[in-house]
Amino acid sequence: MKTPVIAVFDVGKTNKKLFLFDEHYKIVFERSARFTETVDEDGDPCENLASLRLSVFDSLHEVFRRPEFDIKAINFSTYGASFVYIDEHGKPLAPLYNYLKPYPEALKEKFYHTYGGEEAFALATASPVLGSLNSGMQLYRIKYEQPDLFRQLYKALHLPQYMSFLISGKVYTDMTSIGCHTNLWDFKHNRYHEWVTKEGVLDKLAPIVSADAVFPASFPGNNYAVGAGFHDSSAALIPYLVSFSKPFVLLSTGTWCISLNPFNEQALTVDDLRADCLCYIHYQGKPVKASRLFAGYEHEQQMKRIAAHFNVSPARLKNIAYDTNVTEALRERFKIEKKSTPQEQLAAFGQRELTLFNSEIEAYHQLMIDLVEAQVSSTQLAIGNSRVKRLFVDGGFGKNVIYMNLLAEAFPQLEVFAASMAQATAIGTALAIHQSWNSLPFPNDIIELKYYAPSHRKVS
Repeated sequence: MKTPVIAVFDVGKTNKKLFLFDEHYKIVFERSARFTETVDEDGDPCENLASLRLSVFDSLHEVFRRPEFDIKAINFSTYGASFVYIDEHGKPLAPLYNYLKPYPEALKEKFYHTYGGEEAFALATASPVLGSLNSGMQLYRIKYEQPDLFRQLYKALHLPQYMSFLISGKVYTDMTSIGCHTNLWDFKHNRYHEWVTKEGVLDKLAPIVSADAVFPASFPGNNYAVGAGFHDSSAALIPYLVSFSKPFVLLSTGTWCISLNPFNEQALTVDDLRADCLCYIHYQGKPVKASRLFAGYEHEQQMKRIAAHFNVSPARLKNIAYDTNVTEALRERFKIEKKSTPQEQLAAFGQRELTLFNSEIEAYHQLMIDLVEAQVSSTQLAIGNSRVKRLFVDGGFGKNVIYMNLLAEAFPQLEVFAASMAQATAIGTALAIHQSWNSLPFPNDIIELKYYAPSHRKVS
C-alpha cells in the first residue's frame, strides 16, 4: 500500500533540500543538493537559476518513480528578498540577483527623497534601509537602470512563488514574502505602499493569495495539490502557531538570533528601527514583530579568542556545565554597563581583557552573561507591551545549558523552553496546506520541549 506524502522543497542559500513527509509529519525521504553559484552581468555572484529549476524536476521525477509513495501535495519554502523576473511565457528574463548585491547610492537617495525620507518610509513599511535586501528596491533599480527589461517584464515572482509556478503554471504572490522587509507593503494601511502604484510596479506583481491556497499541477493526469510557497522565516513559525494558543515569542538562534513575536501588534518606532527591529507578516496575514542580534557569530568569534588564550579547544567550551557560583562571583567582579542598543551590548565581552579571568570556565561564563544581557534587550524589543507567556528557543543556543539557564533567570515572568524540531521550516511549509492533503488532525508531538526554571537569585 502506498504511503500518502507531501513533497516540500526547502531552498536555502547553501543547501537545497527535498523532503517527503507522511501524514504524521515524519520524514520518509530526503534529498539534498548544492549548486555552484554563477555571476550576473556585473560579475556579482548569484544563484544558478537554471540548475535550481532542473533540480526541482529531477527530484520530482525521482520520487514519482518510487512505488511506495503517493504524492498528495507539493509546497516550497525559500530564502527571501529574491525575485525571478519572467516574461509572458514564464521564461526568466534576468539572473536571480543576490540580495547582497551592492545598491547604487544615488538611486537609493533618489528613492527615499521622493517618498518621504528614510526614517518615515522605513516606519511605514516596517523595513529598515537594507539596499538590495529590500526586494522592492530591486524592481525600482531595474526600472531605472534596465528600462528595456522592465518593459518586457510580465511578472516579478518572489523565489518561493517562482518555484510553485514551475509546477502549477500559476503566477501568484504570497503575503509572507511581501511582508519581509521588502519596502513594498504599507503596514499602517495594510496595502501596497503608494510608490508601488506610482512607479508602475504594481502591474508587475502577481495577485495575492491566501497561505493555504493550492492549485492543480500543470501536468495532465496528476491530481496532487501545489501550494503557493513561503518565505522560510515565516514557515518556521507555523508549527508553533499551530501547536500553541498561549501567546509566545520564538527565539530562533543561529548566526543571527531572531526574536519573533506574532502577538505584538504595536507599530514600529524610530528606536525599534535603530535597534534592528522590523515586522514580518505571518501565514495568517498578521504582523510579526521581530528583533535580530548577530549573537551566534559573536559567540563563535569570542569562543575562538577564549580557546586560544587558555590553550583549549572550542569544543571544550561548548560542554562547560552551568555553575551558579561562578556566575554570581563574576557578577560581583564585573558590573554590567547598560548600553543603548542590543548590538552595542553584544560587543561588551570583546572589550574585556582575558587576563582578568582565572580559567576558561570563568571566561566562558562571562561571555554568556554578556551575550544573554544583549539578547534580553533584543528580545524585549520584540515582546514590547504584549502579554506573552512563553519563550521558545530553537537552534544552537537551545542546546547550551549556560545560555538557557541565564535566559530563564532573566525572564522569570515567562515559561522558558528549549524547543527542538527537525526541519521546522519544511514542516511549517507542509502544515500550512495540511487540509488539502492530510486527512489526519494536526499533530501534537512535533516539537520537543525542555523547561528551564528561573533561579531565585536576588536582583539588586
